[in-house]
Amino acid sequence: MKTKLTLVMEDEVIYKAKQYAKKKEESLSSLVEHYLKAVALGQEIESGRNVNIKKIKSPIEKYRGIISLPKDYDYKKEIGQYLLNKYNKLK
Repeated sequence: MKTKLTLVMEDEVIYKAKQYAKKKEESLSSLVEHYLKAVALGQEIESGRNVNIKKIKSPIEKYRGIISLPKDYDYKKEIGQYLLNKYNKLK
């Protein structure tokens, strides 16, 4: 289950975090979630609790390696073409 969280911080921090997320092709929410999971994992390890590291991984991690794409595959081009086809249909 996903729950909405509101954070208050300096504008510059948010701006730079958004730039970083864009460069990593990931959402800011996803970056914050992964960071908080890593912090929680670190605390559990420090306290000596048995931790299942698999539960900390990204939800799409399980799909890694399922398909093989050519090295020159441009997914951004494919997404763009899909969106053009989807929204530029004449009615």
